Amino acid sequence: MRIHMDSKHKQDVLARLKSVEGHIRGIERMVEEDVYCVDVIKQTLAVQRAIDKINALILENHLNTCVTTAIRSEDSKERERVIGEIIDVFEATSKL
Repeated sequence: MRIHMDSKHKQDVLARLKSVEGHIRGIERMVEEDVYCVDVIKQTLAVQRAIDKINALILENHLNTCVTTAIRSEDSKERERVIGEIIDVFEATSKL
């Protein structure tokens, strides 16, 4: 399967990923420099929130493209497959 994302949406996701990457490097430096634990935790929580936002953007795109196409399709197996994928993702995240 390939991702179907318009250029603007893709650029937004990529920019956010690059931001998270930089933030992670900053956290690595904090750990190397023995920064106070709570300050490190605050930064890791900020990264988690940023990743949650990235996931929300990708899910929104998926629902508006792949899932919508599958639901409108005549192929019942494809509809079941994409719905099953979404259920699997939410079941996996509820176990974390």
